[in-house]
Amino acid sequence: MSAPTQTGGVPVLILKEGSNRSRGREAQHANITAAKIVAESVRSALGPKGMDKMLVDSFGDVTITSDGRTILDEMDIQHPSAKMLVEVAKTQDNEAGDGTTSAVIIAGELLNKAEELIDKNIHPTIIIDGYKKAAEKALETLEKIAIPVDLKTSEYLEKAAITSMASKLVAEYKEHLADIAVKAMLAVAEKTGNTYKVDVDDVKVEKKTGDSLGDTNLINGIVLDKEVTHSGMPKRIEKAKIALLDASLEIEKTEFDAKINIESPDQIEAFLKQEEAMLKDMTEKIIKTGANVVICQKGIDDMAQHFLARKGILAVRRAKKSDMEKLAKATGGKIVTNLEAITPVDLGYAAVVEERKIGKDKMTFIEGCKHPLAVTILIRGGTDRMTAEAERSLHDALCVIKDLIEEPKIVAGGSAPELEMSRVLKAYAETLPGREQLAVKIFAEALEAIAVTLTENAGLDPIDILSELRARHEKGETWAGIEVREGKIRDMSKMGVFEPLIVKKQIVKSATEAASMILKIDDVIAAGKMKAPPTPPGGAPGGMYPGAGEY
Repeated sequence: MSAPTQTGGVPVLILKEGSNRSRGREAQHANITAAKIVAESVRSALGPKGMDKMLVDSFGDVTITSDGRTILDEMDIQHPSAKMLVEVAKTQDNEAGDGTTSAVIIAGELLNKAEELIDKNIHPTIIIDGYKKAAEKALETLEKIAIPVDLKTSEYLEKAAITSMASKLVAEYKEHLADIAVKAMLAVAEKTGNTYKVDVDDVKVEKKTGDSLGDTNLINGIVLDKEVTHSGMPKRIEKAKIALLDASLEIEKTEFDAKINIESPDQIEAFLKQEEAMLKDMTEKIIKTGANVVICQKGIDDMAQHFLARKGILAVRRAKKSDMEKLAKATGGKIVTNLEAITPVDLGYAAVVEERKIGKDKMTFIEGCKHPLAVTILIRGGTDRMTAEAERSLHDALCVIKDLIEEPKIVAGGSAPELEMSRVLKAYAETLPGREQLAVKIFAEALEAIAVTLTENAGLDPIDILSELRARHEKGETWAGIEVREGKIRDMSKMGVFEPLIVKKQIVKSATEAASMILKIDDVIAAGKMKAPPTPPGGAPGGMYPGAGEY
């Protein structure tokens, strides 16, 4: 604090000039308000009737999305406690892949309700302890009501994927996209003992604008956004033997300056011949293995391209490292870093490798791999914004399927599990002594925020719906939830609306932790802003702009 503190008439400066400090109620109120505003900003995006957000960044790039994490990432939030809610969305996305909007809404509601108790002079630590007990009880309830799933049929996987996409911009094509997502994930799942392991990164998602979302398809292999390097090479090869190289087919230039003294034209000739011979030697090593397709992570010299083309070999250069790893998984080949060591055993196999024109661009398709442990989904769509949002939606769907494959338990959607947890917590609160009872009660009410938000977004009356939902759950209808399209209360398990248990558990965990962390803060000390360095004479140096040092 820049204001000096008086001790015996002597001013004592403790904090640096320009610092400011807020304490106690004021600090808590400011933190809670900031977090509530963030939660409010994603609230209208929840559910099948939720709205989308248009986010424009400082460069004027536009993103249209209803994905909680994307909205918060693009919003460029400054307030430190509001940033904590962005962290909630990130954690939820990294751990479960879906449910980001719900997690942020519940965290915001937990803070909103806690503020009411703080105003009644209940200490934040008591609220935090109550929240901890409530979260444990809520997770226990979820485990109890979860329905185990048999992975022999993919019915539940598809239903969960459809549910995750129902609230997105791509909802019109959700069945088609869910079918593709399930097939893709099952193709790359690996069984270890009785459990499955599956990595979302093994499904490559490539997008090309053009056609419509209904033309999105699954390729049983890998699609590279590259064209064949030389016009004289074949554009299609069947029964492809693929060499995957992480070595450049070029003559390496020396790192230090070297001079060659040439006195006669035939010495130039000899020098060029030597270079040609070295490149020919490199390509010969590949040809000897019987490879008819070369995919190189680095460059391929023009001369090397010519030699490969003469032998009828299809080559692609400068492939991404991540694509090379997926190709190794899909084709069963090994990535070779040293050309001297390449053998026929290192080659991968694919039924067909072909360059195709998609929209304006040429892409290389490697498909028909025997046991592809990596596949590609090629997204099509009318506009760039549409394909970008379809990619985000598919990511959520793929994560949901991954969650289910790894822990095959589901709960119904439509706010049914939240209301069931709320019912159990209200009964549990009655058994607690003292003020923690109040904290558990408000935790139960905060969970109902999902039902309220879903009804508000659908233009229904939250009071009527909520009171009917509570009554139904009291009667023992565990899966009573809101069927948003009809605006009625239905048994959501019969409506086929399902979500993975992991997603719901993570929502409770991350929302509780974030709310507790923000409630525990009672003093905010902010350092003064950095001043921009003085501009040297003759204007700002290149690349600087006025106020570059300020933030």
